[in-house]
Amino acid sequence: CPFIHPRWPPVHDSPTSGNILSTLSRLFTIRCGLVALWMAGHLLDAPEAVSLEKIVNCAVENNYTVQGEMFSGDNMVNLAKEVFACHGELLTDGLMGSNRSRILSHLKAGYPVLIPYDEDFNHEPCLRKGHRAHWAVLTGVLLGLKCKMLQDVYEKDHDIPGLHHLAGGAAGASYPEDCVVEVYLLAKQGKSLKYQLWEYERVHQSNVQLAEFSPKRGSDGTAYIVPDGGVKLGLCGVVILLQPLFPVSKLTAPTTNN
Repeated sequence: CPFIHPRWPPVHDSPTSGNILSTLSRLFTIRCGLVALWMAGHLLDAPEAVSLEKIVNCAVENNYTVQGEMFSGDNMVNLAKEVFACHGELLTDGLMGSNRSRILSHLKAGYPVLIPYDEDFNHEPCLRKGHRAHWAVLTGVLLGLKCKMLQDVYEKDHDIPGLHHLAGGAAGASYPEDCVVEVYLLAKQGKSLKYQLWEYERVHQSNVQLAEFSPKRGSDGTAYIVPDGGVKLGLCGVVILLQPLFPVSKLTAPTTNN
């Protein structure tokens, strides 16, 4: 019985011009971490909109990046705190173990997660030892549950049979953990024009094998800022939880005055 906790932040408008699309693709390839942070910012209740240009400038001024690359989880957390005045927490050791419940709870509360991973040609996770390291933002979770859904907590999707959503006004998810048989993450990579569902274990596997700086990047004559200890120390197993300093769960229905 599928159940989804989605958050759909607004992202950059999809241009129709092939030239514009090509330019954005090249730009976002280098700045994928900064683009992911920019997209995550839409879920952080910032008092005012923060432009991608501001994030890039701040990263450059703090010597976190040269071209827009971000090879340090520590730098990414510090950058998020500075530009969005938010709370940021850096987890290590990937998405499994004790981190699993924390990540799922964070997403179900309506807040974004940033993850580095190896990006395949279709933007999905792959295993390239860090040679295709990029960042993505996670904004929701799709759970495959093997249990009876509570009608006062969940409501059926009008279009997709078997899919349920958290009912408006419900405080949070309620189900035994042993009922969860599948987990997919709602993810977006900066170069992609659409969201994708990624299998949880696959994301973890890609995240924890980031160990090497790409030889192609190393020989392209471009300057990059890589932390002491390289990609393995800066990105391997890194998961970043972001939320407003004074969070209010986005899953609670808003109060209206009649």
